[in-house]
Amino acid sequence: MFENNHNSQQKNNAVSAFDETKVDDGFFVLVYKNDGNETQSLLKEIHSDYIQFHFCLKGSSKFVFNEGRYLLNILEENSLLLYNPQQDLPINLQVSPNSWMVTVLISIKKFHGLFSQEADYITFLDEDNKDKKYYKDGNITPSMAIVLNQLINYNLNQSIKDLYFKGKAYELLSLYFNRSEDTNIEQCPFLVDETNVIKIRKAKDIIVSRMAEPPSLQELADEIGLTLKKLKEGFKQIYGDSVFSFLFDYKMEVARKLLESGENNVNEVGLKVGYSTSSHFIAAFKKKYGTTPKKYLMSLS
Repeated sequence: MFENNHNSQQKNNAVSAFDETKVDDGFFVLVYKNDGNETQSLLKEIHSDYIQFHFCLKGSSKFVFNEGRYLLNILEENSLLLYNPQQDLPINLQVSPNSWMVTVLISIKKFHGLFSQEADYITFLDEDNKDKKYYKDGNITPSMAIVLNQLINYNLNQSIKDLYFKGKAYELLSLYFNRSEDTNIEQCPFLVDETNVIKIRKAKDIIVSRMAEPPSLQELADEIGLTLKKLKEGFKQIYGDSVFSFLFDYKMEVARKLLESGENNVNEVGLKVGYSTSSHFIAAFKKKYGTTPKKYLMSLS
């Protein structure tokens, strides 16, 4: 989790500031884009009452703790939750070149108000953990990536910025806690069998590697050596979704990244992820992200 750094304190080339937006009492969104060629240092005092959600949308960054004695990396498309009610956790962040960061700060009081009925679901809110420090890393999902891009690339009228950011911040928290990977494995006897888990993971690798022309469910079950029923049940338990719903989300995320790279047109991207006609691809993209590929690209420019 933490990297010992007694002798390798990184030299800071420049000090910059987050673009900070207050969306509510005890609720802030911080956005930073380092599009330059040098590492940028971001410093901000944070009170121990605040839960910190950090999202690295692009590139990478390092958190510096205890005056440089420890480093904690946050890589592209990863998130990090930090909370320590025992002491302040100031942000001392080294943002690598060509990196984008979004941070959401919310007071524990405000957070309790949002999730007062969900203490058992959100681990660090329950009675046993309420005074303990908390750390959690995770992946940025495709749906979260869309919201983060909208925050990073905000270009609407400044008069509505606070309202827009407020809506997006709530949406981001909702998506963050809608996590399939928090499935309690102990509740599912199927998953106790490690052999079956390996087979399900192989099934996932197969559909991802052959996403343009995936096998049928029966063909997939035969290939990994499970019954169709066990494939369906196991895939749902591990990945929180059906096989083809998972594949759809994966294809749309690949398509989004291909579009952002600018190396392929809409039709070419559609073909790469398995759509023979651009109209089918556009319809699928709109179903997932609520906008067409062309409009999505325009929102980034």
